[in-house]
Amino acid sequence: MARVRIRHTTRYAYSAPVALSQHRLMVRPRDSHDLRLHDATMSVSPPPAATRWAHDVFGNSVCLLDWTEGAQTDHLEIVSTLDLEHFPAGPALPRATLDPSVEVFPFSYGAEEAPDLEHFRVRLLPDPQRRVDAWARRFLDPAGQTRTLPMLEAMTRAIRDEFTYEARDEEGTNSPVATLDTGRGACRDFTLLMMEAARALGLAARFVTGYLYDATGGDGMVGGGATHAWCEVYVPGAGWVEYDPTNGLVAGENLIRVGSTRTPEQAIPIGGGYIGKAGDFAGLHVDVTVQVGNDPMPQDAAPLDAAPAPPAMAPEPPPPPGNPA
Repeated sequence: MARVRIRHTTRYAYSAPVALSQHRLMVRPRDSHDLRLHDATMSVSPPPAATRWAHDVFGNSVCLLDWTEGAQTDHLEIVSTLDLEHFPAGPALPRATLDPSVEVFPFSYGAEEAPDLEHFRVRLLPDPQRRVDAWARRFLDPAGQTRTLPMLEAMTRAIRDEFTYEARDEEGTNSPVATLDTGRGACRDFTLLMMEAARALGLAARFVTGYLYDATGGDGMVGGGATHAWCEVYVPGAGWVEYDPTNGLVAGENLIRVGSTRTPEQAIPIGGGYIGKAGDFAGLHVDVTVQVGNDPMPQDAAPLDAAPAPPAMAPEPPPPPGNPA
């Protein structure tokens, strides 16, 4: 168990006053057996005229911000602060709860679960030369039985060991083929590669956005300076097992899950737009502080769920959104 406090600051700067369109935030985790949310606050400058909360198609908590039509600003700053306890499963639990019928790969999903998992098994990007398929088959034992969980753990750690991590601020996610060609990428690139590899083997996989922390205070992990990305693979009995190919982490260790989606594009932590000239966007600053321990983090914001309902407003074309690292 770890007590974790997270302060996530995002600041947009504009070279001339602009009007803000609706912004969509995915910054609040859901309470679960592995995560207990004690407090969640948020401050926004300039203050929105209306704020409302909703669940997306996957059940993730999303926040929609709207400003008064015509109001202008030269900046937008959003500060989200979380105080929570994390109870990661650790690699031993998936092995203990795994359905015996799927211990050895390949296996088929049961008739009751298969329809619900189908969309998470569909490949997202073309791979005409089957490069990802060939890479995924590296982890199958051609001479004997391939054990499911060790295979997925080996895939996770191979990406960590064989690829070079590079943080990238630009929006978008590199294709798995591009990641294989360059041997480098950001955490969202490595996540998509593992998702597509798992899907190439017929497994259901989904994209996760959240935060990374190191309870030991060491510096051996990468990708924690902003929002982080990893994936979940569905294995009957064990359920959705978390894999972080950037750091070789398994079963939720050091990972605070905020949202899970079918594609990386559906998991943007903060996205929105402005009404002005194309050159008015001057820059983006993102700062994430992850604190582990019992010392309180300064609180200067309103509760995340204390907000009035907004009027309807159509969004405008967005500036570059915040991406998982």
